[in-house]
Amino acid sequence: MDHFADRLRAAPQSRLQRGAAAEALALARELSRWAQRIESPGCPPREMPDAGMFAAADQLTVAGADLAVVLTLPDEVARAAALVEQARERAGV
Repeated sequence: MDHFADRLRAAPQSRLQRGAAAEALALARELSRWAQRIESPGCPPREMPDAGMFAAADQLTVAGADLAVVLTLPDEVARAAALVEQARERAGV
């Protein structure tokens, strides 16, 4: 995830505008919801706001770090890593 976020930070604005930032935000939102469901079962997850394309990498980093703190099973970690890799490929960075 850190590698994906670093690649986003280094990506040109045109690549971010073509969908890389949107892909990162979608992943950040998914990871955030996942972490919230673990931390507060039964409570509806809050939506991570769109803070703009230049903030997407930071939002991904925060959401991923939050999720990493609450994941306990190796298969959950593998699933999270697969989600990150799929998003990175779709983003083209």
